[in-house]
Amino acid sequence: MTGESRTEQGPRVGVIGAGAWGTALAQMLASDGREVLIWALESEVVDDINANRRNSLYLPSAELAPSIRATGDLTRAASCDALLLVTPAQHLAAILGKIPSLPRDLILCSKGIENGTGRLMSDVARDAAPASEIAVLSGPTFAHEVAAGQPTAVTLACGGGDAQWDRLAPIVARPAFRPYFSSDVVGAEVGGAVKNVLAIACGVVDGLALGQNARAALIARGYAEMLRFGEALGGQAATLAGLCGLGDLVLTCSSTSSRNFSLGKALGEGQAPAALMADRRTVAEGAFTAPVLVQLAQRHGVSMPIVEAVHALLNGAPAHDVVREILARPLKPEQEEPA
Repeated sequence: MTGESRTEQGPRVGVIGAGAWGTALAQMLASDGREVLIWALESEVVDDINANRRNSLYLPSAELAPSIRATGDLTRAASCDALLLVTPAQHLAAILGKIPSLPRDLILCSKGIENGTGRLMSDVARDAAPASEIAVLSGPTFAHEVAAGQPTAVTLACGGGDAQWDRLAPIVARPAFRPYFSSDVVGAEVGGAVKNVLAIACGVVDGLALGQNARAALIARGYAEMLRFGEALGGQAATLAGLCGLGDLVLTCSSTSSRNFSLGKALGEGQAPAALMADRRTVAEGAFTAPVLVQLAQRHGVSMPIVEAVHALLNGAPAHDVVREILARPLKPEQEEPA
């Protein structure tokens, strides 16, 4: 990009996706007056943001900063120096395929694994934009809290190493939004994808009224599954013990503000999976991630019984039966023996 594409405040920033999380990120980025361009699929969302400073459809609680502008033109949004990609994981490839040219830095903010191919979002982005450098932003971040300026910390995993971090950290960092550097893109992605599935499981525990002990135990054993899977794919244990792994897991497994937890709670209460998915405007990514995660775990020889249980639930297995089967598994050491 040339110097003409930059504002006095620094690189121009675009956000692709105006759901709750994309809107919250735009609001956070604009909190210091920076101009932010956000792309929305729905024309009514574009008009609402530009005319009313609201995204009534996805994040009605936030009054948006005046420096946020919305567009329905992907090419215009992609003219920015850096893009935050916040589309649903299953649509990332299609969205990237519609953009004729992409900026140097792509920051992936969606959490999931592509169904049908098993690709991580970084693989999807590299295939679609080989000239771009890929980073992953992930951590404990409920959209409404970020939009309200409440503090949190995140992992910013930079595939381009220190040089990319030096470019992106000043773009992303705000007084209430603190990024920490990592070079482990795979670990950051695995944490975000797996925690969505585990949050569904914790919601089931809540829906069945099994108690706080059961939820704490499930979080701990789910984290063990996340760790095994992440290391099998080349991620680092230290990354998964941080904000984008354990930190995000604890958040989304503990509150109905999590779409995935809410889905699991409804399943535990006996509602039908098909009806729940059909009735949701916002996406519970864990429902799409679970089946491909089961396949990848089997391919890599990784034991993930909680993930398998969520997959069974989403295919209509009764919640009480699934819980009974998990509790009846053979007894074993808590720590896996080294290979």
